[in-house]
Amino acid sequence: MARKNSEATGAPAAGEPVGKQKKPKKQRWYHQVWAAYQMTRKQDPAVTWVMLGVFVGILAVALGIGLWWGQWVYTLIVGLPFAALGAMFVLTRRAERAAYQQIEGQPGAARAALGTIRRGWTFDEEPVAIDPRSRDLVFRGVGRAGVVLVSEGPAHRVTRLLESERKRIARVLPNVPVTTLQVGDDAGQIALQKLPRTVQKLKPTLTKPETAEVSKRLRALGAARLPIPKGIDPTRARPDRKGMKGR
Repeated sequence: MARKNSEATGAPAAGEPVGKQKKPKKQRWYHQVWAAYQMTRKQDPAVTWVMLGVFVGILAVALGIGLWWGQWVYTLIVGLPFAALGAMFVLTRRAERAAYQQIEGQPGAARAALGTIRRGWTFDEEPVAIDPRSRDLVFRGVGRAGVVLVSEGPAHRVTRLLESERKRIARVLPNVPVTTLQVGDDAGQIALQKLPRTVQKLKPTLTKPETAEVSKRLRALGAARLPIPKGIDPTRARPDRKGMKGR
């Protein structure tokens, strides 16, 4: 009876180990492809027809070569995996574009885009500068090209914020190049999906030991401090002693 009740409620029966839990099932590659396709189709409904067009187009080329050569069956079989690869290439590109469209305009979108850079750069999780009114952000990264500052917000607002952070770094690291980049749709700004490639194209000027030393010094600067709400004087603030005692 106890065994039936434990099976019904999902609780472990007597004598069974309590701490053991079922391991989550590994997601197969075709599940990941299907999830990427579903996400892309919501942002880009034409992706299905583009993939089919590329698939059929490559097969048509393979068939044409086979008819001219006299071995159309052979070329059709060989062209089948190439057609599948072509369709997958289209899906990968469109999925990447759809992913950027989903996060574009949201706070921290630049940091999410920078997170796709896997080698050569390290980026702080938190912004190093914040405008308390407009909530414009500046993120910082360190690599062999020096220090890069990436801003989010309109050009007429973030220019001063970027310049202030650049001067702050220059006082600590006067001989290290500092590159400023603006993400947005204004003139002179970089589109979100082009940001990772732009950062990776920066010319290396530092050695690996120098890059590690730069990262160490910048960690001492810390991240941005959130602004204190208006009407609160930090010099007169006192803790609630009754609340601390549980009264």
